Amino acid sequence: PKLCEMLAWYHREFFKYNLDPNMILIGPGSKELIFQALYVLEGEVFVPAPSWVSYGPQLNIRGKKIHAVLTKRENSYKLQADELAEACEGDTEQQKILILNNPSNPTGAVYTEEEIVALSKVCRDHRIIVIADEIYALTNFSGRPYVSFHQHYPEGTIVTGGLSKSHAAGGYRMGFMALAPNMEEVIKSLSAMISETFSAVSSPIQYAALEAYSGDYDLMSYIKQCTRIHKVVGEYMHKRFIDMGLNCPKPEGAFYLFPDFSNFKDSLQAKGIHSCVDLAGRLLIENSVATLPGDDFYYPKENYGIRVATVDYNGEDVYQESLKPVLHTDEPFALLDDSFVEENCPSIKRGCDEIENFIKELE
Repeated sequence: PKLCEMLAWYHREFFKYNLDPNMILIGPGSKELIFQALYVLEGEVFVPAPSWVSYGPQLNIRGKKIHAVLTKRENSYKLQADELAEACEGDTEQQKILILNNPSNPTGAVYTEEEIVALSKVCRDHRIIVIADEIYALTNFSGRPYVSFHQHYPEGTIVTGGLSKSHAAGGYRMGFMALAPNMEEVIKSLSAMISETFSAVSSPIQYAALEAYSGDYDLMSYIKQCTRIHKVVGEYMHKRFIDMGLNCPKPEGAFYLFPDFSNFKDSLQAKGIHSCVDLAGRLLIENSVATLPGDDFYYPKENYGIRVATVDYNGEDVYQESLKPVLHTDEPFALLDDSFVEENCPSIKRGCDEIENFIKELE
């Protein structure tokens, strides 16, 4: 109970949410809790394409299919209200479910308040329950305050999150799910499911989470500094990709980018590369660059989109370097720029260099 109370306080303090501690469930990672919710809730399930890979397989276990709503690169692959409304067209009576990961894995996109407000109206009109996957909520470097469905559609929103990303504590396997006060029947069903499946998160992990969500100044400062690092590495990679001629929205959160190679479609096909799966395989085998193909995230194979992660470096060393003061100035922290990335994240630079070499060989 103390952890549920702390989570409610934490989200009120840092995100202006109004969560009820009695409507919060604790589980071994938010992924497990999303699976449980999808098993209990009725209705068709929609996700933006691209979206995180696990939602589809979780639904398949339930014997259902996911409805992927194709998004546009010019909107940074963010789901727009008209796209969601069109997907729901013709059926306003049946309950539906939308899973939306914000900030986004795989694109690094962060939704604006205007986008959330517009989507919330569609969700009300079409009786959509939103599972707001906010696992990256603290890794927001858009320059805008984080905005949630909970703030604009609280009666229909389930918020999920956990320690794995912001606190770099994936191995602790602790996630939470906060349901709306009117979802008492849902929480009863979920509680019954939990009692017959994982039962509980171990007590030591829950007490550790209690400290993690205490709002400790040093811990929050650590998270902010890590977010500065994610920002500079993501923006470095984005600039490199644009200079190479790739299409890629600029990331604003999380630690991923979603470039596509469609500008080189003819050259790729001439070399026998006919899909994003072929592309990811060729980059791995020939250039030792590990990526994931876009169709893993429900995006069309022929778009040549891939997901790239930005965290291939020694985290402890890079963090310590980022804390060094700037010489001859009053700045308390190091200047984080392209040179910082190239000096301290050599694998990131080498990966970009290899992708650039791959493209040059196409020409």
